[in-house]
Amino acid sequence: QVQLVESGGGLVQAGGSLRLSCAASGSIFRINTMGWYRQTPGKQRELVATVLSGGNTNYADSVKGRFTISRDNAKNTVYLQMSSLKPEDTAVYYCNHYSIRGGYWGQGTQVTVSS
Repeated sequence: QVQLVESGGGLVQAGGSLRLSCAASGSIFRINTMGWYRQTPGKQRELVATVLSGGNTNYADSVKGRFTISRDNAKNTVYLQMSSLKPEDTAVYYCNHYSIRGGYWGQGTQVTVSS
């Protein structure tokens, strides 16, 4: 089992910035992918960004150039720096940890961007 604890969500004005953090603990396999997904009511959960344990990253087109994902392998923590936020970025953001041992989700953190 892997436990994920997210932090950093909140309310911000359009154009502002927020930083999300997600700390993983438990049975962590060293080769893994960590990432962020988001979901709004009535819609499917969608990819925001992922980062492999080796550092390769992947972003949704909608956040490229505005969001940056990074990780600290020593702390088993992934970060999402969000800048130039837009009202359409409003969602519950979920942390994900995936390896050959399975996939796990955090509890979610609300991000609200006011116009």
